[in-house]
Amino acid sequence: MTQIGRRARAAGRILALSAGGTRDDALRAMAAAVRESSEAILTANAQDLTAAREAGLGPALIDRLTLTPGRIDGIAAALEEIAALPDPIGAVMAAWERPNGLKIERVRVPLGVIGVIYESRPNVTADAGALCLKAGNAVVLRGGSDSFNSSTAIHAALMKGLRSARLPEDAIQYVPTRDRAAVGAMLAGLEGNLDVIVPRGGRSLVARVQNEARVPVFAHLDGNVHVYVHGPCELETARGVVMNAKLRRTGICGAAETLLVDRKLAPTHLAPLVKALLDAGCAVRGDGDTQQVDPRVTAATEDDWATEFLDAIIAVKVVEGLDDAIRHIERYGSHHTDAILTDDAEAAERFLREVDSAIVMVNASTQFADGGEFGFGGEIGIATGRFHARGPVGVEQLTSFNYRVRGTGQTRP
Repeated sequence: MTQIGRRARAAGRILALSAGGTRDDALRAMAAAVRESSEAILTANAQDLTAAREAGLGPALIDRLTLTPGRIDGIAAALEEIAALPDPIGAVMAAWERPNGLKIERVRVPLGVIGVIYESRPNVTADAGALCLKAGNAVVLRGGSDSFNSSTAIHAALMKGLRSARLPEDAIQYVPTRDRAAVGAMLAGLEGNLDVIVPRGGRSLVARVQNEARVPVFAHLDGNVHVYVHGPCELETARGVVMNAKLRRTGICGAAETLLVDRKLAPTHLAPLVKALLDAGCAVRGDGDTQQVDPRVTAATEDDWATEFLDAIIAVKVVEGLDDAIRHIERYGSHHTDAILTDDAEAAERFLREVDSAIVMVNASTQFADGGEFGFGGEIGIATGRFHARGPVGVEQLTSFNYRVRGTGQTRP
């Protein structure tokens, strides 16, 4: 692991000085290699899926682990989309001139070497590798044991792209062991060679990283996502968005976990929304008002309001208005993504202003909480902290900046 860190540092220096076009050529070559390697990647993924089912992994984790021809093509398309993004390195963020004639610029530069620790989703291997490369960073990838074969196969395709563009293969390294000691070594910083760590996985992984890391961390613990239905709001619009937000894919961090319904709308909206969820196979855990609309609803516990289910389960509550909804989200939410469904423009603007989450939405499914959907070409994760990166961590969030000062012989009195 120490050698991996040293090689990454050396490769990062080369990347920082490389031309954006060269890095883009590598990304396009990676996309082609992923498509050409589709059969090998699917074979590796089948091995991981067999082991995962034998180990008793749940449906949500199996979904995250599963690759299909369509998902592999999506991985390749994301690589091409990232290649098409503007080169962030060297971009002038601001420029000004001081009264003494000094000219100052704030310019984007790479962060350096990024460590990514993740579980289950093999596509993160390509997303993280590509985003870091685009931003001129070297990256050390440590995937989960359950996706080891799939990630190894995807990484092999990325290596072909780096070789094609004559960039150092050490720019994107995949930790070649399932030994958990490798995670500890990364959390310690690989002897000063890691500049930031990005964890992407379950609560236990992220909590460990935040507790033990000796380098900065971009992380979120939970995606406890809320959808609040506030009047006036068309029932069919609400039904469509709620169903998509909860059930399109239940195992992603942007999936809705709690539905809040304004009491003024409850007589017309609560029963139809609850029935639609139940009929679609989603378990509903509700407060007293919600339990009364359908006998299939079970009583919600205090823990349910704060739970990221990552499954076909949702907690439902009737609230007394916008203030009550915001208080509930502040108490139980995870500052990830929250949405309001309403035709009341004033209420929508208050929600946007007062809900303290990385992503706040109006009249849209929370499943759009994704770097690709934001036009970032992909994401390493969604950060819920308040420093540097917040929300989808894409190319720009993987850069820092320095100040470049040009003078004509000025001295300070």
